[in-house]
Amino acid sequence: MKLEDFAYFIAENSPGKRAIEIGVGFQLSVALKLRELGYDVTVIDWNEKAVENAKKAGLKAVRDNVFNPRLEIYRDADVIYSVRPTPEIVRPILKLGRITKNPVYILPLSGDPIPPGTRLVNYRGLAIYTTKDI
Repeated sequence: MKLEDFAYFIAENSPGKRAIEIGVGFQLSVALKLRELGYDVTVIDWNEKAVENAKKAGLKAVRDNVFNPRLEIYRDADVIYSVRPTPEIVRPILKLGRITKNPVYILPLSGDPIPPGTRLVNYRGLAIYTTKDI
């Protein structure tokens, strides 16, 4: 199982081509694979160094605080996702999905509890929480 498989899951389950990754940190493989699959990807992080790193890799990257998000960044998205987010940002990510009426996909750290309002699906050995019926 590879993290890039998460990108294939998103591509198979999201009709649009505009994706936003929240909490990208320094792990860019899913965003880069989605871009390779034809997606317009924007990555978000509060850490300026993570944002600069993503820009150096050729990704659109924006600094934002998920606890007090600038909603205009997320409004034209087709899907919101996060790769191994810290537990404290999961609820704000789900709230953004509700506000923008977008599906949210979360690839959790192992052992993280299933967030309320999501269901667990297995894709190529990856446990993924989703707000969309699949």
